[in-house]
Amino acid sequence: MRHGSVGLIARQVLILCMSDLDLDPTQLDRYSRHIIMNDVGPEGQKSLLDVDVLVLGAGGLGAPIIQYLAAAGVGTLGIADDDQVELSNLQRQVIHGNDDVHRAKVDSAAEFVERLNPDVDVIKHNTRVSTDNIEALIEKYDFVVDGTDNFQTRYLVNDACTLAGIPFSHGSIFKFEGQITTFTNNEDSPCYRCMFPEAPPEGMVPNCATAGVLGVLPGTVGCIQATEAVKAIIGKGDLLDGRMVFYDALNMEFDTVEIPQKSDCPVCGKNRTIDSVHDVEYSESCAIDLERDTNPGVSVN
Repeated sequence: MRHGSVGLIARQVLILCMSDLDLDPTQLDRYSRHIIMNDVGPEGQKSLLDVDVLVLGAGGLGAPIIQYLAAAGVGTLGIADDDQVELSNLQRQVIHGNDDVHRAKVDSAAEFVERLNPDVDVIKHNTRVSTDNIEALIEKYDFVVDGTDNFQTRYLVNDACTLAGIPFSHGSIFKFEGQITTFTNNEDSPCYRCMFPEAPPEGMVPNCATAGVLGVLPGTVGCIQATEAVKAIIGKGDLLDGRMVFYDALNMEFDTVEIPQKSDCPVCGKNRTIDSVHDVEYSESCAIDLERDTNPGVSVN
């Protein structure tokens, strides 16, 4: 087929989209490379424009996640972070710049999105996520992307999303390595606790501030998380449900391991023992503590 014929077909598709899906000419141009794809198409793009996604963390992982979800036209993008931009962040947190140092990350991130794509409504959550607010926070969204950097928050996000039935993507980074998976919360799907029932002892795994991280690493991991979110929204492809990808940037290797659902998992198992995030002490091991009566906040830096 000649290139001219391809261009004619693409224009015909775009004209049909304008009339059938109420996309204006600017949107047809902006998202044209999505719209002409059979596996995305006008319906897929409309799904993106109509969806509400929450990104937890506007740092190393959150930056590429926010960048590409905004570019894809996610209609409502919630950004939750209570941190400020530091100069040391700029080596990897690519949505922030020199002029943003000492500003709230949610403010800097929101302005980046506004410059990139006016179709996206940004909801800023300049807050410290805790057991007090996470249930109300996530219930407004169709999909959650976890770009946080500590075990307490990861377990809190897992438990809250699993109990609420909200799908979410998990990612983490360390030096040259990253890991990514998606939890769909279908009946037979595992959760984070199926693979890691409890967090490692405090201090055993250093964070990026003490161990360092390759600047480009969160770009790769965050882009995979954003890809998973887009696929989930448009309902195409195979998600990393029941699988975790391990990425070794130093040796440029990807490995995948299966994550079976554990029948005795306290959150997603048949006879779960966690019915609320208030059943867990989200510090150190993140283990079950039914007598818990305190409520420490957890960071999403």
